[in-house]
Amino acid sequence: MITRYIKAIMLASGGLTTTMIYAAIAPSAALESQFGESLNGPLAELIVRNWAVLITLVGLMLVYGAFDLPSRRVVLLVAATSKITFIGLVMSNGSRYLGYGAGIAIAIDAIMVVLFVSYLVTTRRHESKQYSAV
Repeated sequence: MITRYIKAIMLASGGLTTTMIYAAIAPSAALESQFGESLNGPLAELIVRNWAVLITLVGLMLVYGAFDLPSRRVVLLVAATSKITFIGLVMSNGSRYLGYGAGIAIAIDAIMVVLFVSYLVTTRRHESKQYSAV
């Protein structure tokens, strides 16, 4: 079922992920919304803006991969790795940030990771069967 709807899953996931462009535009407000805290100073603003652009690029990759089958597996692998890393880093702080937008982001990202990995495993099995039949 996931393979049937992967394009729509990637488009929805990509759309949600690209909303982090907000943090590139308003870094302090985005951090406050996501984590209940803010970083101050020009270096913090630079790093947050860069982080936001990188996350947005992952979202755009998901949209691209939805339409480009040859790149789909690598796009899903990169997106899943990015989201797993984010989940791990936030969870390494216990429940400190779970009451903010980061808690919602973790829940949504976890669902995305499960869907992405399920697709990767399913299509890997399918590819393996094709190669063994040759």
